[in-house]
Amino acid sequence: MSRENDYDAEEMTVELELDDGTTVNCAVVTILTVNEKDYIALLPIDENGENDDGEVWLYRYSENPDDPNEEPVLDYIDDDDEYESVADAFDEYLDNCEFDELIDDE
Repeated sequence: MSRENDYDAEEMTVELELDDGTTVNCAVVTILTVNEKDYIALLPIDENGENDDGEVWLYRYSENPDDPNEEPVLDYIDDDDEYESVADAFDEYLDNCEFDELIDDE
């Protein structure tokens, strides 16, 4: 997986199982590090690879450093302050992406 600001041209996806048992395919937008913890930003997509509402889901993210083949673990962020910090970091990431696109267009 790519780290912050290294979004691959080849889009990575993950399949999430929701609490109601349904499965949603999501594009990995980025992995962010906030307060020494990793978080992942996911964009839910339909079967055509489209997202109509622009909603992004943020989760706590961790990998097993001893087994790189083990599936990463995604945890729900239940603390409001923690979620706000991650959301702010994601907004900053988006601002940097837009700035980079402006520079590339010149």
